Parts: sequence; structure tokens; C-alpha cells
Amino acid sequence: MNNLTRRKCVPCEGGVDPIKLSEAKKLLALLNGWKLVSNKKLKKEFHFINFKHTMDFVNRIALLAETEKHHPDMVISYANLKIELFTHAINGLSENDFILAAKIDQL
Repeated sequence: MNNLTRRKCVPCEGGVDPIKLSEAKKLLALLNGWKLVSNKKLKKEFHFINFKHTMDFVNRIALLAETEKHHPDMVISYANLKIELFTHAINGLSENDFILAAKIDQL
């Protein structure tokens, strides 16, 4: 399988099915620390030493998300960050979610 970090997110406007659970599990195995939630989302938590470090990381994710045109849901709580990824247009997972997760891990 191709390295996810070398791929680009492809715009998804709906009209396609979410990826199958078997494919999601294969892609999940390529990631570090991400969890599959209800077979519909990827989730990961990050912990930092303070708010500034958390926000520095969030801002780097925001720039990446804009470049990829695929945006995570993020919840910030001082030195903690929770990220959920799923493709809103299909209410489930697409390859884009795994690509962005891999790229977030590179940050």
C-alpha cells in the first residue's frame, strides 16, 4: 500500500459509500495511536505541557487541513487536544481521513 503521507486528499461531495470496515482496519494499522470509533470516525488524543504548545500544534493542523481541503473536528482543553476525523459528506470514513491522520502524526 502507498505511504499515506505521500497522498493527497480528494474532494468528497457525497454520493459515495464510506469505506468498508475491513479496509478501515487495514488503513488504521498504518497509523500511530488512532482509534476507530463506531466504525465511522477516527479519534486521537494529544497531551502537551501547556496551552501555548497545544495551540501551536492546533494551528499547524489548521494549515495542513486547509492545504488538504479536509478538516478535523478538534476539542481543546488547556494542554489536551482531541481530534476526530470523518468525512462529513458521507457521514463515515473515507481514505481522506486516514491520509490526514497520517499527516497530522508527521507534525
